[in-house]
Amino acid sequence: MAIGVAAALAAALCWTLASGLWRRLPTSLAPAELNLLKNLIALALQLPLLLGSLPALPPGPTGLLLLSGVLGIALGDSFYFAALRRLGTRRTLTFDAGGPAVTAAAGCLLLAEWPGPRQWLGIALISLAVVLVARQRPVAVVGVGLRAGHQRLGVLLALAALVCGSAGALLARAALRTSGLDPWHAATLRLLAATLVLLPLLGRLLTHLRRPRPRPPGRRWLLVLAATLLGTSAGIGLQQLALARLPGGLAVALLATAPVMAVPLAPLEGDRPGAFGVLAALLAVLGVVLVALP
Repeated sequence: MAIGVAAALAAALCWTLASGLWRRLPTSLAPAELNLLKNLIALALQLPLLLGSLPALPPGPTGLLLLSGVLGIALGDSFYFAALRRLGTRRTLTFDAGGPAVTAAAGCLLLAEWPGPRQWLGIALISLAVVLVARQRPVAVVGVGLRAGHQRLGVLLALAALVCGSAGALLARAALRTSGLDPWHAATLRLLAATLVLLPLLGRLLTHLRRPRPRPPGRRWLLVLAATLLGTSAGIGLQQLALARLPGGLAVALLATAPVMAVPLAPLEGDRPGAFGVLAALLAVLGVVLVALP
């Protein structure tokens, strides 16, 4: 369990750092196109790990992981990117904070994984911490519309991202707990499924990349590569390791600490978390301790 807890927290840290890099990358790519771009880069780096083990892949768990990739990465990430553009980081993360509770409840019903009272309390504290961080006013919200219809669409997209992400995590947990699959192989299978589903957008992506303005030349590509390595390759791999070692609800609760981890890094971006930000960090630490204790 200690390995699972460490992997979940490391994945959250990777996602936090990757988010900072993505924010530094101005682009006019559509959310699904940006999703495809990062998946293609990550898959190109990870696919050699999978090729040597293809004959040994069990069909049942492999199918669950492929479906998990479609829901959690192809659909979930695309919905999330789209919601960010309409609601901004603060409001989108408010919806995402429901992930631990949703996944834990679904894990109870579908996987018969019942957290204890102390672990439920830890999940609640982590969720509360993420909500507090999400409600902090950001330095600047770019691309957030003010129309009511625009906002309603953003809310629907954020809810869709939450449902898809939770479903993807549960499917991955179901596959990993019934097989001896390596977490890194599982991460590559999920990326492969997500990339194949988004592949029809490749023509549009290449068209955008050929244009002078949307294309990130030079150092921008270094940002793309670094963000992909941290958030997609390392982040998803560590996520699978956490899901293999922990019940789904507990793993997602620890993974949801990513926004809280951004609090110490906020001054680097000119942001001041304030008292609520510090309180959120303390609640998250206490929640992690309650979840991780045997």
